[in-house]
Amino acid sequence: MKKLLIIQLMLLMGISVWAEGLKSPNGQTSLNFELKDGVPTYYLSFKGKEVIKESRLGFELKDAEDLISGFELTAVETASFDETWQPVWGEWKDIRNHYNELFVSLTQTETKRVMNIRFRLFDDGLGFRYEFPEQANMTYFVIKEENSEFAMAGDHKAFWIPGDYDTQEYDYTESKLSEIRGLMSTAVTGNASQTPFTEPGVQTALMMKSDDGLYINLHEAALIDYSCMHLELDDKNMIFKSHLTPDARGDKGYMQAPCQSPWRTVIVSDDAADVLMSNITLNLNEPCAYDDVEWIEPVKYIGVWWEMITGKGSWAYTGLPSVKLGETDYSLTEPNDKHSANNTKVKRYVDFASEHGFDAVLVEGWNEGWEDWFGKSKDYVFDFVTPYPDFDVEMLRDYAKSKGVRLMMHHETSGSVRNYERHMDKAYQFMADNNYNSVKSGYVGDIIPRGEYHYGQWMVNHYQYALEKAAEYKIMINAHEAVRPTGLCRTYPNLIGNESARGTEYEAFGGNNVNHTTILPFTRLIGGPMDYTPGIFEPDVSQYNPDNGSRVRTTIARQLALYVTMYSPLQMAADLPETYARHMDAFQFIKDVAIDWDDTKVLEAEPGDYITFARKEKGSSSWFVGRTNDEQVRTSKIKFDFLTPGKKYIATVYADAKDAHWETNPKAYEIKKYVVTSRSKLSQMCAPGGGYAISIVEVIEKSDIRGIKRL
Repeated sequence: MKKLLIIQLMLLMGISVWAEGLKSPNGQTSLNFELKDGVPTYYLSFKGKEVIKESRLGFELKDAEDLISGFELTAVETASFDETWQPVWGEWKDIRNHYNELFVSLTQTETKRVMNIRFRLFDDGLGFRYEFPEQANMTYFVIKEENSEFAMAGDHKAFWIPGDYDTQEYDYTESKLSEIRGLMSTAVTGNASQTPFTEPGVQTALMMKSDDGLYINLHEAALIDYSCMHLELDDKNMIFKSHLTPDARGDKGYMQAPCQSPWRTVIVSDDAADVLMSNITLNLNEPCAYDDVEWIEPVKYIGVWWEMITGKGSWAYTGLPSVKLGETDYSLTEPNDKHSANNTKVKRYVDFASEHGFDAVLVEGWNEGWEDWFGKSKDYVFDFVTPYPDFDVEMLRDYAKSKGVRLMMHHETSGSVRNYERHMDKAYQFMADNNYNSVKSGYVGDIIPRGEYHYGQWMVNHYQYALEKAAEYKIMINAHEAVRPTGLCRTYPNLIGNESARGTEYEAFGGNNVNHTTILPFTRLIGGPMDYTPGIFEPDVSQYNPDNGSRVRTTIARQLALYVTMYSPLQMAADLPETYARHMDAFQFIKDVAIDWDDTKVLEAEPGDYITFARKEKGSSSWFVGRTNDEQVRTSKIKFDFLTPGKKYIATVYADAKDAHWETNPKAYEIKKYVVTSRSKLSQMCAPGGGYAISIVEVIEKSDIRGIKRL
């Protein structure tokens, strides 16, 4: 590890205009901070091109004078920092954290209140945050709004979802910034809980492309004890302004100095691949908070889930319209004969997981209360420890353990967060007692306490509380419907997954846009891994439920590719075991593909069109390649120059057949093997909604490549 710290301190008083420039370590990205007539402003450029035009910084406060103007500069510090650190799990074994820093301390002349701003400039972008030191004139304050501006240099193409306090489960819209307002009414689609806030408002991470070829991404990092940030667009001047999620009273943050905001991030490059390779979000988070991380490990799992999502099975044990925990005697009720989380079925899933090398089986609907769990604003909805009559906790625990498999817990809160916190210690202890080391938590529906939003400060603090409480019991968290991630997995690596976007489940609710998975790595995944739940081999949902006419808009080959393109240390094979049994040749890739990596390369990338990743398995010489394609027929052309020179490998290519198409022929795939070296090249057709996956294994014995074509 290399660290270089250079500090320069200047005291400047009473200057009406003051400016300071800062360059990134390679000199290509430039920041200018200016205190202009008492107003803090900044602008950003990349290779001489404008990225962020002059933009103002500050806060509106409740029942107090705003922190927007009237400042004087009281201190400046500059520093350089360079280190290499290793994540507990990730896309790279080693991550470099290299930046130049500018710290400015501002004092509001009339009120004597101090607001500091810290800028960190990387080769691929910028992070900045506000810091409020302990001070005599401001300890407690309430944020009315944060006024961080991001003034765009043009009417960029953007990949956006509507601003919403409760959900990110939307398809992305691709449009010019100036078109967002007019398209908002069609972009807002139904959800179990949603609160769109304004017509020109969008969510982060926001991906854009300028006419002069810059790729720009806006997001935030290290969201702790603060409200989630959205972006409100002034579409006449192309200026985004931060828009924080309010609480039930309309307040946007309760602060006590010393404190700080999350980092606001701008990733920029003239190559789309650099956005996907950026580690700004992780680097702006603190190092791992745990001394012991041996209990944290990547998980490849299957689950009793997809049949319920499609409507083939049921979470509920009975058809009763109303139940009360502790009062309803389920032993006296009549089963509905569709309950999926039963002993026989779970054992079958455990057998399948054991046979094919999976780590865990997720079981949803195992616990009492699912009959009236949703839409009733019900406080005492689950207790997280009481199983239905047909789910024998101890028997299944022991059976799974005998097979070398763990069961994965499911905690659906139905938005009743007060109830979850009431039961949390008991629920986590129940997990520890029964050999569960990971939990999928859910927050479907409106939040209780009523009036709070999924993305407000109160809920952000709850997610953090649940994460740190789980660590006390050595439990890993996969939170669904929670606030979108902001790189906290560096500090708290037991956060091994999130949903926080429109995932595979929506393929059974009418379908996702065909190009959805060519956008998500540029947006949602900028903040951390997603539990996307790929691996669907039966695209026709009516085969499971005749009343559901949805189609999964993908080919089988692309479903394989998603294990590489949609990074996560938590990967699910989401389809039914009996479906995989009909395609065991393709299923082999899911069995083989790694979920933890030493190295990652982006071979091709264009948001909304295609992405091709190559990843090297942790502690192995094997590589895996994945390509996800949009709705057009495209030809992917890649080089294998990421391989070690002088060595030979066997590449198994799982690709779309010539007549494959997500809609008309989604199951048409072909599997071919080649001998490849670092000098090999591949030209591969990708069908509409298609793609390909490749496993690359080093040749050990010469006889292994006899009769295999060289590429």
